[in-house]
Amino acid sequence: MSEQGKQIVPIIRAGVMGWPVDHSLSPVVHGFWLDELGIDGSYERIAVAPENFEAELKSLAQKGYAGVNVTVPHKQAAMNAVDTCDAMAERIGAVNTIIVNPDGALHGFNTDGYGFIENLKAGVPDFDFSQKPCVVLGAGGAARAVVAALLDAGAPEVRIVNRTEANARQLAMDLAPYWDGDLAVAPWDARGDALDGAGLLVNTTTLGMQGKGALEISLDALPTDAVVNDIVYAPLETDLLAAAKVRGNTVVDGLGMLLHQARPGFAAWFGAEPQVTEALRSHVLDAIKGESE
Repeated sequence: MSEQGKQIVPIIRAGVMGWPVDHSLSPVVHGFWLDELGIDGSYERIAVAPENFEAELKSLAQKGYAGVNVTVPHKQAAMNAVDTCDAMAERIGAVNTIIVNPDGALHGFNTDGYGFIENLKAGVPDFDFSQKPCVVLGAGGAARAVVAALLDAGAPEVRIVNRTEANARQLAMDLAPYWDGDLAVAPWDARGDALDGAGLLVNTTTLGMQGKGALEISLDALPTDAVVNDIVYAPLETDLLAAAKVRGNTVVDGLGMLLHQARPGFAAWFGAEPQVTEALRSHVLDAIKGESE
């Protein structure tokens, strides 16, 4: 076939929309998979101010995008701007992944809960969510995704502990209609007591993150066979995980949640199933280290 007669296959475009968005590690993750799988695609950072977000979202089809990820502060706005969304996104009240359908319609879903569960399964393959209560620290967007995922996974009880107790109660009220189990709220001052008999402790707050305040919590009441997960990944081993490890608890860091939550979007946009490997973890950790130096 002559050069003139060759069919031009357009590059598959995707990206992440946020404000600001320079800090996002999503291009590092998706870029690794694109290279690894030999896919002719691109994944870009798209900085969008809140007042321009909906217009930019509606222009994705015209610009040739297969879809985007959505990060702060746009996750709730995306929920209202898409044409359709899945049940998990409705429960969480936020969209973090969008597919542009062939007709230009936008379908939103939320993969944060998926990423959380897959990360735990990878770290503790034999963990049984149905056996013991789970304790979740925090009541923000990440906590909503984690609690919703725990409910779906069969947790018999979820105890929500947050510095602002009213927000924890609101989260419990919002998710209670979707579940027959026990959604309990404990005051922040009693966070150590809430760990009694728990099988899983998850920190979804920013406490313990680089540049944030310390997470002060006594682990004395937590059974030593409980799993401790911190969704913070900078630092990779937070003070919470270090303290839990010393007393014999199995710990799971937060990087895997970031990596696994990216998989469904990549598969939808680029048509290939990516895997979370040690090579990917090392690649992303190098990027994190490079940003901090």
